[in-house]
Amino acid sequence: MPETFQKESALARFFNRLMGLAVKLGIAPGYMRLLEVRGRKSGTTFTTPVNLLEFQGRRWLVAARGQTAWARNARAAGRVVLRRGASFESLTVRELDDADKPEIIKAFLDRFASQVQRFFEVPAGSPADAFRTVASRTPVFELVADV
Repeated sequence: MPETFQKESALARFFNRLMGLAVKLGIAPGYMRLLEVRGRKSGTTFTTPVNLLEFQGRRWLVAARGQTAWARNARAAGRVVLRRGASFESLTVRELDDADKPEIIKAFLDRFASQVQRFFEVPAGSPADAFRTVASRTPVFELVADV
């Protein structure tokens, strides 16, 4: 597994565009959102479909592919917008330290294994401690509502 990022195939890019349209129309699975984040260099707003994890009474975004553009941009901007159909939320992101990630990564993989297992050498269902090896290369963000 690469240390930082797994590039999307042409098929994955096509599927992501299709799912992005489904989320935009509000017909995708309920856990999916369209993430909007401002580019750290260009200032352009970029969008991508993401799986929103609800765990321990909080909401999380996990970059299964590693250091993706959206993760780097969210880190730099400190905020994101999540859309689904006509509704949207502007949220602050708080990136977790590596020591705090294993339990969240485990929950993410257990919940979305059919979609993201290929990005992790640790199999779904493994104990949380097994995810310490992937924590440093897997960005995890807590979503915090604006007050």
